[in-house]
Amino acid sequence: MSTGILAFLSLLPILIVGIFLVGLRWPASKAMPISYLVAVGLALFVWKVPGGNVAAASINGLVVAGTLLYIIFGAILLLNTLQESGGLKTIRQGFTDITVDRRIQVIIIAWLFGSFIEGASGFGTPAAVAVPLLVGLGFPAMAAVIAGMVIQSTPVSFGAVGTPMLVGVQTGLSADPSITDNFLALVTQIGGQVAILHMIAGTLVPLFVVALMTKFFGKNKSFTEGIKVWKFALFAAFSMTIPYVIVANVLGPEFPSMIGGLVGLAIVVFAAKKGFLMPSEQEAWDFEEKSKWDPEWLGNLEIKEVAHKSGNMSMVRAWAPYILVGAFLVLSRLKTLPIMGWLQSWTVKFENIFDSGITSSFQPLYLPGTIFILVTVITFFLHGMSGSAYKKAWAESGKTTLAASTALVFTVPMVQVFANTGGGAAGFDKMPIELANGAAALAGEFWPFFATFIGGIGAFIAGSNTVSNMMFALFQYDVGSQIGVDATWIVALQAVGGAAGNMICVHNVVAASAVVGLVGKEGVVIRKTLFPFAYYALLAGSVGYSIVWYSQKGIFNLGSIVAALIAFAAIYIIATNNKRASLLVASNPQVDIKAAK
Repeated sequence: MSTGILAFLSLLPILIVGIFLVGLRWPASKAMPISYLVAVGLALFVWKVPGGNVAAASINGLVVAGTLLYIIFGAILLLNTLQESGGLKTIRQGFTDITVDRRIQVIIIAWLFGSFIEGASGFGTPAAVAVPLLVGLGFPAMAAVIAGMVIQSTPVSFGAVGTPMLVGVQTGLSADPSITDNFLALVTQIGGQVAILHMIAGTLVPLFVVALMTKFFGKNKSFTEGIKVWKFALFAAFSMTIPYVIVANVLGPEFPSMIGGLVGLAIVVFAAKKGFLMPSEQEAWDFEEKSKWDPEWLGNLEIKEVAHKSGNMSMVRAWAPYILVGAFLVLSRLKTLPIMGWLQSWTVKFENIFDSGITSSFQPLYLPGTIFILVTVITFFLHGMSGSAYKKAWAESGKTTLAASTALVFTVPMVQVFANTGGGAAGFDKMPIELANGAAALAGEFWPFFATFIGGIGAFIAGSNTVSNMMFALFQYDVGSQIGVDATWIVALQAVGGAAGNMICVHNVVAASAVVGLVGKEGVVIRKTLFPFAYYALLAGSVGYSIVWYSQKGIFNLGSIVAALIAFAAIYIIATNNKRASLLVASNPQVDIKAAK
């Protein structure tokens, strides 16, 4: 069977997702079972994978889905506990004291706080923490989910204390011992390259977040209102990415996102309190009143105004649970401390399921869900909650989590079947590699443009930058060598694309949506995050092409031209923003003039 046909067949499960979930806007609970059945059919009848292997991959998927639901439950429980204790009301008031402008709030919470949590824990935890916090502050559920997805890009390559690099890339490359005798040094070098590419592409991520928010969820449906805060958005971007790049190139891949997010958070919150680059109080942007929101934006997670029983709670006491979550995640992920070993000592493992060679395992104490639940117990005493209030938080969290289970029960097994199709009687490579082979055959010297998209597709399917890197790092290295360029930069493009793919990853979207009770709208979310993903992958790929071909083609090559066009487009949009605002007001006298300026 030809490479092209195999690539097309490998693409079918993804096309099914695209058609039904994104195109026809079916809920994931209906679209993903079809995708799963297609993947199973291809595995059994085309790749000729033994039935036991397919069943084992499906069971492994169910185990992974169970761990995701556990994390989701813990995140929802933390939010509900804070709501019932009155802590959420105090946190909301604290952000209002900094600014009532939702554009600034979403940058601080999603971009900066989210990057720190990503660096500490990874595996979708930022969405599980930041998304419900945004909803608790009064954001529409869908706006919060989209913000949480778009920032799942720049910090992801160094999430979970560098796991996508140290485990994903290193494991993938180490399958070929002829590459180097020091894989750690090579991966550290690639990590520095990854950070540079992320800094370039990630500069506009905070601006994307606010522009998408004002366009899709604002009264005037205007990108202009979001772009208005471009100075603050770029300031927030550089406050995170500059220390991020320095750490990646000086200290290695463990701490760039964590330190970048934490330093950026300190700088930006301080600057915001001082009014630096902030919109005036008269220009502050907010959503319309909730009664006017589109029902499609709403989740079933109801946020109530519950005050602490004393009538007042200090800001430190209210924020303590989130501070504890961050601290516990960091302490439990540092290899230099014994805590990590203690938590990982209890492993539940199902080895060699159905003699397939597939092993499924998880570490209950190490999962972020356990940390979330532990923090809720501490919060119960710290905030002086009543037993009935805490019980209510548990009950509501269970109901919300249950609603997400149907989609994940098919989404993750599909991923596992797709990724475990190697070794079949047909003799084909596993589906992800056959798909990449088809793309490589078409691309030739233009492969750097495709490398990021292959990484993104890997993350879209697998739901993990780490898994995408494990699947494709060696393949990307080999393609780079074959076309005669520095292969480490091609692997770096893979890692960047795999990080950006988290914006559109199905089960991450399902998980983030489930946290705020927005089940069934996953396709709508992905439609809105596709453009930021395409921008991110294309810009990084263009810069990568320019770098690897610079010595042979000079600075004026196709990559630098495409990157320059993207940059000029961004500058033009920002520069003409005031003009568009004036035209918006002139064409519609009903528009709020202060908001449009």
